[in-house]
Amino acid sequence: MTTEHPLQPLAHAIRFLAVDAILAAGEGHQGVPLGMAEIATALYTQHLKHAPQDPTWFDRDRVVLSNGHGSTLLYALLYLSGYEKISLDQLKAFRVLGSHCAGHPEYDPAAGIEVTTGQLGQGIANALGMAIAEAHLRAKFGADLVNHYTYAFVGDGCLQEGVGQEMIALAGHLGLGHLILLWDDNAITDDGATHLSISEDVSDRFRVAGWQVIEVDGHDIDAVSHAIAAAKQDAR
Repeated sequence: MTTEHPLQPLAHAIRFLAVDAILAAGEGHQGVPLGMAEIATALYTQHLKHAPQDPTWFDRDRVVLSNGHGSTLLYALLYLSGYEKISLDQLKAFRVLGSHCAGHPEYDPAAGIEVTTGQLGQGIANALGMAIAEAHLRAKFGADLVNHYTYAFVGDGCLQEGVGQEMIALAGHLGLGHLILLWDDNAITDDGATHLSISEDVSDRFRVAGWQVIEVDGHDIDAVSHAIAAAKQDAR
């Protein structure tokens, strides 16, 4: 008999809230919350440095949902984490005019939303800029004052955009060890299987640019958590 991971109910809750909001709205993208719930659970419960009661605390870790079409994943995480502006009523009003829970995340740090992400590739480019700023400030003022990570949830589409390759190259060249991408490698986009438009080994694109690459089962919470821990110990 297989015993469920103690944190698995949280991953189920994330999926339920995210997909229920989509069904209530009659539109939205289910793939991201369905595919990345365990990844998000591992990050938010075991690694993320943040303060929901003080959401704009300067040295908080930054989270960028680059695959912004899956915005309900972020909203479910923020609600469950206790961010006041993302209430259950707000989540129920997903895609309703005036709700904090827009179809794509809209910039609102007080709600836990670090950046607007619409066009694919935009989010990871913003995450790169955040990581450069963190590295510069840490070098200038010291790790006692500035010492946070930038995490980005990333889909296949993000890495098929031209800006994605530019971001991979520059981040690898600069050695931004406080930048961690969590790629949902599910080989599918809205237009069909990724093999219809791409044939290279995407992981190798990162390796040749100087990145550390760890491949794990994204539905295994412990495996994801161990991978994040290993990434935080590597200077790449």
